[in-house]
Amino acid sequence: MTIREVKDILEAIVLTGGERLDEPVDTACGSDLMSDVLAFVKENAVLITGLINPHVVRTSEMLDITCIVFSRGKLPSPEILEEADDCGITVLATKLTTYTACGELYLHGLPGSKKRVAKEA
Repeated sequence: MTIREVKDILEAIVLTGGERLDEPVDTACGSDLMSDVLAFVKENAVLITGLINPHVVRTSEMLDITCIVFSRGKLPSPEILEEADDCGITVLATKLTTYTACGELYLHGLPGSKKRVAKEA
């Protein structure tokens, strides 16, 4: 799937990185906890989050996340967008909730991480 397809499925707007819409993405993750993103996300992923702060971009850069989608109609500050653009990360915004956005992408064939959490005794 490409970032353009993600944009279309989520009826999202492009906030930065429009020149990268034809780049591929392999998986998606929905989380507001960056520690979970660090534990479960692989490169070439889409991160769907309602968290609007610079840590989202820094975490995404460390993991080579291709695209950040801000959910629930949230819009990041110009500073966050500039940082994402400097890192080569496309940023989209959708009015969908994180849960619904993840579900729509999954229904259209974009998988999540196959990594499992160990069962507790």
